[in-house]
Amino acid sequence: IAQSKSFFFFFFKDFRETFPDNLRAVSLEEFYRAINNCTPGFIRVEADEVTYPLHVILRYEIERGLFDDTLSVDDLPGIWNESMQKYLGITPPTDTLGVLQDSHWSGGAFGYFPSYTLGALYACQFYQKLVQEQPDTEKNIALGNFTPIKQWLNEKIHCHGKLYSPQELIKNVTGAHLNPDYFITYLKTKYSEIYQLS
Repeated sequence: IAQSKSFFFFFFKDFRETFPDNLRAVSLEEFYRAINNCTPGFIRVEADEVTYPLHVILRYEIERGLFDDTLSVDDLPGIWNESMQKYLGITPPTDTLGVLQDSHWSGGAFGYFPSYTLGALYACQFYQKLVQEQPDTEKNIALGNFTPIKQWLNEKIHCHGKLYSPQELIKNVTGAHLNPDYFITYLKTKYSEIYQLS
């Protein structure tokens, strides 16, 4: 929601008032495109929503290799750089911009990275169900009326706390198991429009 054109339609005037020197000559369309710029980068936490999952896949594959003993710790810098080139078309010039950038591994948080992309998958599927049940969602966002969205989230998701597993919750709310097609369709639709792809 917070990277949608409808969201910026409502909040752009506030951004302009807050940053008048930077945004005085910028149109809403230019601002929306800049916020949703898609460019491969070295740092996961700075990645856009298109390339971010590739950062996660890279880390997942490396973690799996560490745990099934097909990779050793000594292999990490090289395999990291090879994977960055394979997935993002770039090679980090230093390990600081590569394998050493995340604090998760040094803190012992293995197996955690997929949760970030899983969250995006769940969000897209939930959002499609929301729009199906509340067809005026985009219009409400553009008007700054987030109450119907909040009420839907409270009723369908928040009130259940940890009562259901994620798999049970997505099935209960959307009537289907988690399906990556919602996320893929979202990215294709949004970025085809932004980059004027056919």
